Amino acid sequence: MNQGERTTSLARGIVWSAWWRRLLSYALLNVLVFATIVGCFALQSSARATAEGLPQGRIEVRRAMSPLDRIVYDITLPNTEHTQYRLSEYVEGFWPVLAVVGAGEVVSLVALPFSTRRVRRKLQPLNDLALAAEELGNATNADMHKIQNLEQAIHSASVDSPHVSTGDKDLRSIEVALNGLLRQMQEAKLQQMRFVSDASHELRTPIAVIQGYVNMLDRWGKEDEEVLDESIAALKSESQHMQELVEQLLFLARGDSGRNTLQRERFNLAQTVREAWEESRMIDDTHVYTLDSRESDTSDAQFELVGDASMIKQVIRILVQNAVAYSPKGTQISMGVRANADELSFKVQDEGMGMSAQDAAHIFERFYRADNARDRREGGTGLGLSIAAWIVEAHEGQVEVLSREGVGTRFTVHLPRDTQQ
Repeated sequence: MNQGERTTSLARGIVWSAWWRRLLSYALLNVLVFATIVGCFALQSSARATAEGLPQGRIEVRRAMSPLDRIVYDITLPNTEHTQYRLSEYVEGFWPVLAVVGAGEVVSLVALPFSTRRVRRKLQPLNDLALAAEELGNATNADMHKIQNLEQAIHSASVDSPHVSTGDKDLRSIEVALNGLLRQMQEAKLQQMRFVSDASHELRTPIAVIQGYVNMLDRWGKEDEEVLDESIAALKSESQHMQELVEQLLFLARGDSGRNTLQRERFNLAQTVREAWEESRMIDDTHVYTLDSRESDTSDAQFELVGDASMIKQVIRILVQNAVAYSPKGTQISMGVRANADELSFKVQDEGMGMSAQDAAHIFERFYRADNARDRREGGTGLGLSIAAWIVEAHEGQVEVLSREGVGTRFTVHLPRDTQQ
């Protein structure tokens, strides 16, 4: 039996299997309809007997020529005589509807066996796939030659040169998939190299500064108190910067390796935002901080969230620090929290320099700065927003950025109410 005959046989089997299932479903449907009609007949006969002042009767099956005449509602009168209401009389008004339904069922059952060709057309893709698999299983020497060419092309490709090509159109789809995979590997490698390079650069700068001040202390600091004080202050600042950078690098490294775990608990997001707002006002008196929420929200159940409260607070602090670094003194930094049925959100908005849409698309990349500078004029390590993005993603949330150059930036963090435990 060839492949086409097998497909036809399979299609015929599917059609007849569907025919029997449809016949059974129609039979069950007709039984249900008949039982419903009998039930309604009993209720109406009972109501009719009550209206005529007759005692209640019961459904009985009697001998009769017609199946519908066999089912009667029998009423026994006080003088032992009987009065009957027949089902055939009850369904007289339903005959046109029942006839149409029955005719539709018959037509459906008769027409189904003629749909074998349509089923066979639906099975054609599977048939083609089976033929291709059979050809692959019965590979000829020419086919083996194609496979060998593909193996050689794969061996010659690398992450640095992500291109597999055999020139065979039959292998084109495989080449596209392999090239896509190689490009992803290349991008991951370049990202890793860039990360190592940026980390090295960021560490090299404070080390050079520390080394310079140490040399200055060695030459003049022993006699000059002004040089001594300046050097000590610089060493403290740079060592603190190095400590912050190393801690952030370790945090991201643990996150990449899956070793950062969230301490999930139920907490009030409005309370956490308010605490961060109060801390910011206390630490920084050069900006005006406003809070777009009420104190009563801190005890409102609609602002409760399942997550790591300390990490969410860290996200708020990072966004506030970013707003402070890129907005002039005396400008306003706004914070707020919102709640709806599915999620909670909070915002941090500033009136700073803003950024372009192109910069906004990259700000969560590690060591990226909107001004594309590495002189640390605004402070920071370039890792804060990357850490914030990792924490939000770990909570199955997302960060929305809206920024206009010369106007300011608004970060809005959306968090689902209940993340996976």
